[in-house]
Amino acid sequence: MQPFAAPRTLPSQLERARAYWQGLLRGGADIPFWDDLQLTDLGDLVRDSFTLDAFELPLRFRFAQVGEGLKQSGGADLEGVFLDEAQLSTPFEFLLSQASATVEGRCPTLHKVPGAYSRLLLPMWGEGRVGLLLGVVAWD
Repeated sequence: MQPFAAPRTLPSQLERARAYWQGLLRGGADIPFWDDLQLTDLGDLVRDSFTLDAFELPLRFRFAQVGEGLKQSGGADLEGVFLDEAQLSTPFEFLLSQASATVEGRCPTLHKVPGAYSRLLLPMWGEGRVGLLLGVVAWD
């Protein structure tokens, strides 16, 4: 069983994000290409979305973009910061573990804190690897 496995049924906001991600698939690809991602296409979800750049050897993650809603929830100074150098709080608990599982599993993952939030991570392909993760948070 994969850690952080995303269930078939997600909260409506996260289901919309997953449907958007699936809509980006080209040909026989099972992961969309990162250059097809347009955060503005997420509509109202963009407020509670973020992207992580994924680097290889060693595997590291850096916040690339953080939505305005997440900036107000403790993520104001995270853009450009590596996860292993950040002091992460709600809604970013266990983000490093989830991001690693997303890259290794090459599929969507979910972290849920009952009564607080759910966070979906979606892998994006480019340059022969998973190099970007799209994250969306849904508040309970």
